[in-house]
Amino acid sequence: MSELNAQDAAAAPSGQDSTSAFRPTAVAAVPLETIGEWIGVVVPGSSAAVPVTGISLNSRAVRPGDLYVALPGATRHGADFVSQAVDAGAVAVLTDDAGARLLALSNDISVPVLLADEPRSLVGRLSALIYQSRLEHAAAPALFGVTGTNGKTTTTYFINSLLQALGKKTGLIGTIEILAGGEAIPSLLTTPESTDVHALLALMRERGLDAASMEVSSHAISFHRVDGVVFDVAGFTNLTQDHLDLHGTMEEYFQTKARLFTAERARAAVVTVDDEWGRKLAADAGIPVTTLATGSDAAEAVAPGADWRVVDPQPRGLGTEFGLRHRDGTELRLHTGLPGSFNVANAALATAMVLATGISAAEVQAALDSADPFTVAVPGRMQLVATAPAAVVDFAHNPDALARALEAVRSQTPGSKVIVVFGATGQRDQGKRPAMGAIAARLADIVIVSDDDPHDEDAAAIRADVMAGAIEAKTAEGLGCTVLEVFPRDAAIRKAVELAGPEDTILVAGRGHEVWQEVKGVNLALDDRVELRTALTVRGFTVLDDQRIES
Repeated sequence: MSELNAQDAAAAPSGQDSTSAFRPTAVAAVPLETIGEWIGVVVPGSSAAVPVTGISLNSRAVRPGDLYVALPGATRHGADFVSQAVDAGAVAVLTDDAGARLLALSNDISVPVLLADEPRSLVGRLSALIYQSRLEHAAAPALFGVTGTNGKTTTTYFINSLLQALGKKTGLIGTIEILAGGEAIPSLLTTPESTDVHALLALMRERGLDAASMEVSSHAISFHRVDGVVFDVAGFTNLTQDHLDLHGTMEEYFQTKARLFTAERARAAVVTVDDEWGRKLAADAGIPVTTLATGSDAAEAVAPGADWRVVDPQPRGLGTEFGLRHRDGTELRLHTGLPGSFNVANAALATAMVLATGISAAEVQAALDSADPFTVAVPGRMQLVATAPAAVVDFAHNPDALARALEAVRSQTPGSKVIVVFGATGQRDQGKRPAMGAIAARLADIVIVSDDDPHDEDAAAIRADVMAGAIEAKTAEGLGCTVLEVFPRDAAIRKAVELAGPEDTILVAGRGHEVWQEVKGVNLALDDRVELRTALTVRGFTVLDDQRIES
């Protein structure tokens, strides 16, 4: 799902907000005067004692006792919604100069208004103060944060599954869903807004959770969504081209990720050092770092002296069995039922992060042996829908992820074909579109270019960019693949199934678990897994029974 604009999402109905499902049941009131002291604003005496029991960026999610933070957005300012927030029970407003000017033009506001130059940068710390989410001397869940271009979701699921196998009561905050020891809450952002993050952490503490895992995107760091959060262990997967529409260059993208690995945000780290960015991060991090080398590039010459190293990977079913060896000689045996070398890396990182909290290797090995935690189903992440043909839905939406997914699904059966359906997201890094087209042409036998989430961009223009890369690679490199342009996306999926035989593989890439496709501001119901199951069934193929397909 695309990252939502900070205030348009927050003030308008579509944004993710601090609903009652996210909040603790009991919050001790914080006097408005204390909030003013924290942000360097003098609160008039008549308002000093106003009790604040919550904080929200979304006027539609305000609850009685909230501080409403009115921020600028791409098209509207949160100050436009102050009246609604006050009607819902907001007891005070925090905004910037632009917001104050808007409020001056409106009717009198009956609650105190606090001004700050950059209120967005204050929200995380204020949320931590109001919800008391990470009290210095109070018991709180051990917190794991995972960042990197690819693998965040699966790694957090793996951490969660391993911790459960160790007998821990766990929580999860990520792209697909949010778990706080109860029912799953669907997620709209990779990392929720900081108001929600701190409310969730307080809720997890209130419910007596032992540990929680969180995906931390570069957007989350840039937009202050994890401000005020200190992770017990931060993990790094990899860094490849993505989100350059936001960051501009790979160096800036890296520096944003690196901000997680400072004493302000984490106590310790596990860093995968298979690429140059990981090795740079391990060298520059301002906290204790455990290094991890995985896969074929894990040779001593590439990652000398790595603390943990993947060794002896062996195929086992669709997945892999492998060793995880420490430089002191300690070795664990791991297994993941998910295909691909990248899932070996994800499982190794999850294990090393749990070990970094002080849990012994013997305890972890016992949990690995008894529960097989890395065969957990991760919705939309190498999710198998059928086996003949092999039909897989994956979130791969950038060049590196698409290449890894295509390599992972290639069958060794002579004469079998790989058929891929994919597109590119609108209003995002345009440079990766032709690159993804070229990768598909090199690694698939039939390339079907379709639509992902066009957003407000012309879908045909996006497809043309992807097609250009595929056709150029096919022509210049003499590739034997077939390249097709088929839209809309459900038609492309049906075409892939039409072209497949029982021995072939279909990969539907880019959207994973998502159930809505955004076109010109309208959300259209579209679930790749449902479309693929339907098309396979119509053709008489057998599909797998997966109760989690509707994530």
